[in-house]
Order: sequence, then structure tokens, then C-alpha cells
Amino acid sequence: MLATNTERIAIKEKLTTQEYDVLVIGGGITGVGIALDAASRGLKTALLDKQDFAAGTSSRSTKLIHGGLRYLKQLEVKLVMEVGREREIVYKNCPHLVIPEKMLLPLVKDGTYGSLATSVGLWVYDKLAGVKEAEQRIMLDAESTAMQEPLLRTDILEGGGLYIEYRTDDARLTIEVMKTAYEYGAICLNYSQVTDFLYTPKQKVCGIVALDTLTNQTFEVRAKRIVNATGPWVDEVRKIDKGKPRENKRLHLTKGVHIVVPYEKAPLKQSVYFDVPGGRMLFAIPRGTSTYIGTTDTNYHEDINNPQTAATDVSYILQSINFMFPSLQLTAQDITSSWAGLRPLIHEEGKSPSELSRKDEIFVSESGLISIAGGKLTGYRKMAQRIVDKVLRSLNKKYDYPLKECITEEIALTGGRFDKPDGVKDYIYERIEDAYNKGLNKKVLEYLVYNYGTNTPMIMDKIVEIMQLENDKEVAIVKGELWYCVQHELCSTLSDFFTRRTGRLYFRRKTIEKLIDPISKELQKYFHWTEESRLNQIALFQQEYEAAVRFE
Repeated sequence: MLATNTERIAIKEKLTTQEYDVLVIGGGITGVGIALDAASRGLKTALLDKQDFAAGTSSRSTKLIHGGLRYLKQLEVKLVMEVGREREIVYKNCPHLVIPEKMLLPLVKDGTYGSLATSVGLWVYDKLAGVKEAEQRIMLDAESTAMQEPLLRTDILEGGGLYIEYRTDDARLTIEVMKTAYEYGAICLNYSQVTDFLYTPKQKVCGIVALDTLTNQTFEVRAKRIVNATGPWVDEVRKIDKGKPRENKRLHLTKGVHIVVPYEKAPLKQSVYFDVPGGRMLFAIPRGTSTYIGTTDTNYHEDINNPQTAATDVSYILQSINFMFPSLQLTAQDITSSWAGLRPLIHEEGKSPSELSRKDEIFVSESGLISIAGGKLTGYRKMAQRIVDKVLRSLNKKYDYPLKECITEEIALTGGRFDKPDGVKDYIYERIEDAYNKGLNKKVLEYLVYNYGTNTPMIMDKIVEIMQLENDKEVAIVKGELWYCVQHELCSTLSDFFTRRTGRLYFRRKTIEKLIDPISKELQKYFHWTEESRLNQIALFQQEYEAAVRFE
């Protein structure tokens, strides 16, 4: 897959010159999951997103593939069972991006979970989620819990539970699913905003009008079935549709904020899921040279396109982390980055944000527009399966399409094709010598594999080629990454690269200062930008760069 301007023209020609079986609006994890499922069942599939892939909620989560332990407390047993089992499937199909790690649940005086309830809850969680024996929960007394995490306050500590969760890179996971959908024939295009629907004489949706926001050109795509999987924008897209909704339901958006601090400022021995005053719980998760902490859960009524971290969000998280880890004494000056995301939940009258269900629901308007909202990152594959089942039944009824079964459980994603799910370390070991011969060390190799998986060799070859022209090895490595992201991942802007393809804005923000000039010039070459366009791109990204540490 190429992302040059010439190739965008070719992609749009494919989109505009044939009718698709299904068109998906929305390039987050739900949308790309639907595209992969549909394409792998033989449906002619297209997908559009008005921003970059994963630019919304799917790059702004807690970055966990987890079973949702707290949903047991809300008695959502089916949801826990489904996403718990899905966790193992996502790990199997993308092991370089889904990393099993220990999670500590401290039990505190008057806390959310008591000792017996936690022991039973974690046991039930293990059974419902099908957790393998070696990863099942261990209960600890207060002394053992303090030894497990010495930074915890001990005056209210009564014990703890140690269990396994799976950390991920949500944006890169979304990109890998998108690329796999492409391999199965789906035509995917970012920066293509749906502005209107096309209708049959009987007022059934049969296509869309879209604006290519990179070229300011409009184009049309026709499809037998259209799925609205736009997350926080689901209701906005439903408003464009002339067909009346059949269900009197709407989204309830809540905001979740995470802050990032240097690991030395919060050197936790493992991830911790801890109580905070007021009855909520937060995560503190070490990741490389950083630790990130979150999340908030507050009602949101502002600009959907640009959720920001507010001073009140930061204050709440800092008070919470310092309450449970008093020796840290973190302040706003310690924060190196942050992100704010929106949860597209289904509104339920009288319920607080934290009480709202995370389960997904499907709405179908009188025009035939299919919308899906709610759900969790972990359950994206099952959400996609339910949508495609519905689409196929509809197509079978009208056009006699064969009712093929979902096969995505067995589809390894593009970077996840290892010999076995736990074979990532072996893969790295087998390529150490090759990396050294190319002038790269183990640290660089590990970074590339844990970001790009089995696609790493082609990036390494490109880095070697660039190093012959580029004196600065760090810049050469990043230029090699950029080449891959442009040529194979439809990366088009500085934000695409620094935020969603590499996560540098969140976890290595300070490195961007050195890289922004050479990387913008490299993008200029790929896309034939004028110097004015390059400087405009820098200015646009600069706003995002500064907003990550500006709290108002």
C-alpha cells in the first residue's frame, strides 16, 4: 500500500468506479475490524475516515487489552466472558503489540474491593476469561503486597491480588488490522470525510459523498450496505442521514484523560490498578522510559474533534496517584505528555459516567444505515462479527449472498506472523547478528520488532540504505520508519507519524524537537510539498505538541 498523492488518485478511482458490498465509515478499531471481517468473508469492502486511522478514541485509550475486571462488579458477566476470551485471541494474532504483564490490585481499608470479594472475583474472572493456569491470580497479604510494590502507602493496605493483563499500542493495533483488511482486498482511505448520503428512489442509502481533505476534492462511493462505525461521531453521522432512527437512543460521551511522567519519577515494579478517594479506580502503567496514569471518567459536551486535557483532570490524577503513592509527590511540572479520549457510550437515564455499560449496540435507521456504538477495544473482533453477520443476512435475503462464517479468530495480523504467540523474543534473538551486521544494536532491533513485528526486516534494510547518506544514525533509523509508514501505512502528516505510527508524542516527546525538521523535509519529498506547505504542517503539529503539556 502506497500513500503518495499519485496513489491516492488511484485509490479514489477504485472507490468511485465500482459498487461495494459494504462501505464502512470510521477508521478506528471497530471500523477496521469490520472491514477485515467483511473482506475476509469475500465481501467487496471499502472504508473511509475523515481523519487518520485511529485518530479518535482508538489512539487515546488506556492501551490495555483487558477483560474488564470492574464489570464483574456491575454483574456484566457476559461482557467479561466475551472480552476475556477475546484477549487471548488478540494476543495470539498480534503478539508483538499485545504484551502480557503483571497487574497489582491493592486492597485498602474501605476500598472498592474487599479481600474475599477480590479473591472470588479474580477467580471468576480467570474462569470466565479462560485464563491459562500459569497466569491465574495470586492473592497476597499486606506485607507481600508492600514487597511487591514498595511505593504503595502501607497505613491503609490490607492485601492485594496479582493477576495478568495485556498492554498494547492501541493505534498501532488499529493500523495492523487496517493493513490486514487491505491484504484481503478492502480499499481503505484516510482523510476522506463523509458529507452526505446517496439514496435509491425508495430512500434507502446506497452510497456517500466524501471530501478528500488533503486535496479538497469531493468524490462519491456506492455500496449496497453502509456501516457507521465512527465512535464519538456516530450521532453526527446519523444526523446526516435522511432516514428516521428506529431506536430512541443516543450516545453519552465521557472523557478519559491520561498523563505521562518519566519512569524515574514513578518507578513502579509493575502495573497497578488502585483505589482513589471518591470511589473510582485508576491505572498506573510503566511503559519503557515512562509511566502513564489514568483515567478520568467525566461527562463531555465540548468539541468532539478536539478533546483536551484540562487542569482539573490533571489535578484529579495527581491527587489520586499521590494519595496511593505518597512518596512520589508528583506535580504538573513532572508531566511529559498527556492525552484525552472520548468514550462513545450508550445513554442510560439517571446513570453516572462510571455506571454506564460498555457493551456495544447496533442501530438501523429506516434508510438502512447501520450504526454501531459502545464496546471496548478488546472486543473489537466480536463487534465486527456481529455487524458483518447482520450485513450478510441482509445481503443474502436480497441478493442471495452466501452466509460465510467469521474467520478472523484465525487471521494473524500483518506484523504478527510469528511461529508461535510467545515467539517474539525468539524472533529478536534470531535477528541479533543481522542487526549488528547492519550497524544496529539490540535496543533498536527490539524497538522495531515490538512496533512493526515481522515487518521489521524491510525497515532494517531501508535504514541501512539511508545510513549511507545520513550521518546521524538516530535520524536514519527514524527516516527508515517513516519510509515504511508512508509506503505501507498511508501515513501522510507529521501527526500521523509522531502520534499514531510511533507514539513519540506520548512516550518520547522530547526526541521530536530534533526530528521535526528532518522528518518534515522527508515528508516534503514524498508528497512534493512546497516549503510553505511544509511549514504549515509543522505549525499544525506544533499545536498538538504543545497541547500535550498545556492544561487550561
